[in-house]
Amino acid sequence: QVQLVESGGGLVQPGGSLRLSCVVSGSIFSVNAMGWHRQAPGKQRELVAAVSSGGRTNYADSVKGRFTISRDNAKNTVYLQMNSLKPEDTGVYYCYAIVTTTNSRKYWGQGTQVTVSS
Repeated sequence: QVQLVESGGGLVQPGGSLRLSCVVSGSIFSVNAMGWHRQAPGKQRELVAAVSSGGRTNYADSVKGRFTISRDNAKNTVYLQMNSLKPEDTGVYYCYAIVTTTNSRKYWGQGTQVTVSS
């Protein structure tokens, strides 16, 4: 059984910062790519940022220069540092991980709400 547990969401004013964390636990052989998606009200879920097992990162154009994704392989944890937040960053943020157990598949967290509002 693999679980992803997110934390760090909340309410923040425009221009503020938040740091999201996502811990992967369970009977894991390896954790490969990890990342974050978000879903705003009335919109489709979109990729925000991803990081490979080797540390290569990619970002949505809308967050480049403001968000930073990182991972701690020893802790099976992925982070998303979000700076200069804008109201359009509001949404539910979901972490994911490609995890190898007896096979390899994508797992999702339960989501954490981020609200950017004055």
